[in-house]
Formats: sequence, C-alpha cells, structure tokens
Amino acid sequence: MEDRNDPEGVALSSYERLALLLIEAELSQDRQLARRMRHPDARPWLSLSVAALTCTSLLLLVTGILTTNLAVLCCFAALWPVALLLAFRLPRRPANADHAGP
Repeated sequence: MEDRNDPEGVALSSYERLALLLIEAELSQDRQLARRMRHPDARPWLSLSVAALTCTSLLLLVTGILTTNLAVLCCFAALWPVALLLAFRLPRRPANADHAGP
C-alpha cells in the first residue's frame, strides 16, 4: 500500500518512508553537517579576504623596501599577521567530515 503524504505528490511505500526517516535521523546527528546546512555559504568571503590581504601586504612590503618609508612598513607589519591568521583558517576543514560513524 502506498501513501501520498509527500507534498510533491510522490508516492512512497512504508518501507521507503522508514528508510528516509532512518537516513534523516542519522544525518541529524551530524552537527557539522547541520551547521553547514543552516549556513551553506558561510565562508566564501574568506578566500577572497586572504587573497586581497596577501596581495596588499606584499605590495606594501615591496613598496616599503623600495622607498624605505616607515609608514608603509608599519602598515605592512599590521596587515601581514591578519593575512596569515586568515590564511591558516582557510584550509582548516573538519578532519572527520568523510568519516562514517559506526
């Protein structure tokens, strides 16, 4: 016997509904997945920020060395640690994202 309880009008058997409920229950236990589903595009700005800060700080470094301007070198010294901090956050991904639980 098939029910039409799906809002899209797809008929699912009781076995299929049970299988979907089990899958959803297992997926709901994954906190990282739930967080990513709530905020799917949470970090696209990070790679752009790292690229912009790195290019700007390298430009300031070269300009500061060529002109020996202390203000430019101070701006580089302030900007470079921020660029490094964001760069270290960029590749950090959950190590167990592909790990299937028992």
